[in-house]
Amino acid sequence: MPRKPRIWYPGAIYHIVCRGNRRQEIFRDDQDRMAYLGRLLEAKEKHDCKILSYCLMKNHVHLQVQTSDIEIWKMMKQVNMNYAVFFNSKHNCVGHLFQGRYRSKLIETNAYNLAVSRYIHLNPVAAEIAENPQDYEWSSYQVYLGRRSDRIVTVDEILKYFPNNCSIEYQKYVEGALNSGEV
Repeated sequence: MPRKPRIWYPGAIYHIVCRGNRRQEIFRDDQDRMAYLGRLLEAKEKHDCKILSYCLMKNHVHLQVQTSDIEIWKMMKQVNMNYAVFFNSKHNCVGHLFQGRYRSKLIETNAYNLAVSRYIHLNPVAAEIAENPQDYEWSSYQVYLGRRSDRIVTVDEILKYFPNNCSIEYQKYVEGALNSGEV
């Protein structure tokens, strides 16, 4: 039975999750993480999409992606296939790295778009890997706070929800969930 096609239209925004096969680690060291981010940047540029936020965990990845006029599956196929080839070659592995095809949830409201960004940035705190999201190096949160820059993430799409595109207000929004016990 064929798979049901994903809903897509130009400008569609998705929350994407890619999990390791059998929940295995897909990142064993920082070199792996850098290799994934490099492949993500290549795919982003080739497919002219925007990465609104990301977080690399040990056994899965969260991405928030806005497409242009190219379907999301084309970008994700490039990222996952190229990274799996790298990983298997480096670690002398064979077979599937990822658990089936990636999961994606279409984001259709501004409130949900904002909530997904917060969820992604709080993922390391929820997993008890970091006490504060700004301490976790492998997410786009530090870019939002202006502590680091990279060519991968586009912060304007999320920061536009705050007065004067203020990263301080975004930080209050994200970290406010820590104080309220929402994590």
